[in-house]
Amino acid sequence: MLNELSPVKGARHARKRLGRGTGSGLGKTSGKGNKGQNARSGGGVRPGFEGGQLPLFQRLPKRGFHNVSRKEYAVVNVEDLNVFENGTVVDVEALIAAGLVKKVNDGVKVLGDGALEKKLTVKAHKFSAKAEEAITKAGGTVEVM
Repeated sequence: MLNELSPVKGARHARKRLGRGTGSGLGKTSGKGNKGQNARSGGGVRPGFEGGQLPLFQRLPKRGFHNVSRKEYAVVNVEDLNVFENGTVVDVEALIAAGLVKKVNDGVKVLGDGALEKKLTVKAHKFSAKAEEAITKAGGTVEVM
């Protein structure tokens, strides 16, 4: 019967109930031992802390320039747009639905690799000069969002 079902013996563990009297085995210090940094509330060290030794991430050499305001665009090539029918308005939602874009980070950029045989209205955040040329040459229009 469904009301008589129970998990297999040993599949479920009771949670540790800390600080519930000395008889429980986890009373008084709640399994933290006596005194010290890890016995205190909020105790312990931050991730990456090596006891005062210069941490690994500081010892390793850093190279290059890391631009904080870098934009990450989802890229689509012009030849990929041939999956759409003539006269279609291709926007971000259409690209996601067609499976050409998985994750729109800071926007979508259309690049000019390949040839376009369809007349489309393409809406994206950025276009390369070659892509813009290919779309207009095929009779389509380009709209920057």
